Amino acid sequence: MEFGPHLFLASLEGAVTAAILAMTAMGLSIVFGVMRVVNVAHGEFFMLGAVFAWFISTSLGGHPAIGFVGALLIAPLLVGVLAAAADRLILQRVNYNPERTIVATIGLLYIIQQSALMGFGPDARPVDPPFNQRIALPWFEWGENGFEIFYPWGLSVTSYKLFVIFAAVVILTGIWLLMTRTKFGLIMRATQQDRDMAQAFGVPVDRVFAYVFGLGAGLAAVGAVLIVPVQQAHYLMGHDPLLLSFIVVIIGGLGSLLEP
Repeated sequence: MEFGPHLFLASLEGAVTAAILAMTAMGLSIVFGVMRVVNVAHGEFFMLGAVFAWFISTSLGGHPAIGFVGALLIAPLLVGVLAAAADRLILQRVNYNPERTIVATIGLLYIIQQSALMGFGPDARPVDPPFNQRIALPWFEWGENGFEIFYPWGLSVTSYKLFVIFAAVVILTGIWLLMTRTKFGLIMRATQQDRDMAQAFGVPVDRVFAYVFGLGAGLAAVGAVLIVPVQQAHYLMGHDPLLLSFIVVIIGGLGSLLEP
């Protein structure tokens, strides 16, 4: 292949990674934007989503699509519930103090990681994609006969990777609608602007924080469920998503939330 087709293929592969990173970074940004909590354990919630996806898909059996759909519905919910429980049991007890929450989430990181190691094991585990057809991609050039379209050898992508990009766009659009068009989104933005004033108007701030922490972790878990058929579930896979998500969030504006 020439440089153009190589660049096009690399861009598609990068778009898959960017789609997963966007969802993971969005969860981190929502948590910091509303709660002012630097969640160092965010990558481990990503890892938990992948581990739960493997466990659910292998437990359900049958066609890979059955296990994948089950994992996509159940794994983020489980991770969100665990994150909300961690907020209630840990972060609320330190009153969301910035220094204490960093230390607390570091401790939570190691608790989740070592629990996954004991329950899941040290080996990487694959998850079968629900579909994975190879799609040949066209390219074009100006030849002797003018504009020509052809299919270079090796220029192809799987249908599942295209689905990951599409699913990320749909999910992020849903988050935008949640933040800008729903009462819960209004409450989240009001809590971000002035926690004490929101509480004075009857907003249950502690409950909102638990929901937000669960939502952020659930978004990371959705990204993990989507990417685990491409990669493999492993108990140490949370490091890179955490680091890259922090970079994305800082560049995009730390704690900035969508405005209607």
